[in-house]
Amino acid sequence: MVIVMQEIQKVNYQKMLDETLAQLQKEGRVPTLLLHSCCAPCSSYVLEYLSQYFSITLLYYNPNISPAEEYRTRVEEQKRLIAELPAKHEIRFVEGNYEPERFYEMARGLEQVPEGGERCFRCYRLRLEEAARLAKKDGFDYFTTTLSISPLKNAQKLNEIGMELSECYGVPYLYSDFKKKNGYKRSTELSAEYHLYRQNFCGCVYSRLESERRAQEQEK
Repeated sequence: MVIVMQEIQKVNYQKMLDETLAQLQKEGRVPTLLLHSCCAPCSSYVLEYLSQYFSITLLYYNPNISPAEEYRTRVEEQKRLIAELPAKHEIRFVEGNYEPERFYEMARGLEQVPEGGERCFRCYRLRLEEAARLAKKDGFDYFTTTLSISPLKNAQKLNEIGMELSECYGVPYLYSDFKKKNGYKRSTELSAEYHLYRQNFCGCVYSRLESERRAQEQEK
């Protein structure tokens, strides 16, 4: 018996984004975009990039972040960046409800799963679904998230979830992989330029503990 192995082809989400932006420019449109953001540093390049093409409302909905002091610090840094960052088109800020209980309920039974696994995938969905819901409610042309800019985030999974939610809520998802085209590098440059607070963990208590363990191992 001969078993034929087929290589799984990864989708080039940056190419898909390039095609969308080229079409918008051809049409001369400036559509509205609801952009979910996880933090100011990750959003810096994305805002610089996408504000050339969209009227952006940035949604800060991150019930995973703890403690509450960390959450407030990130909110204020996000607002400061928006106020200081030059943009071709307007950038608005909307803060979602801080609902850590929703995150802990979602993470129940997955507390010991390493970062980048199923717990993270469910966290992606939790935040993206709130973005999709609000995009539908307020009539946005597109929704997306800054999360794919991080080398630690699974862009394939993020876009798959975005596609599912797009079909469910009837709002187009802006496919993307913002780490491409040196996006992550540019975000670090902008973070330095604007003196942004850069955290050393994703946001949840589980990622913080994992980060602390890695730091201890490096010291040893």
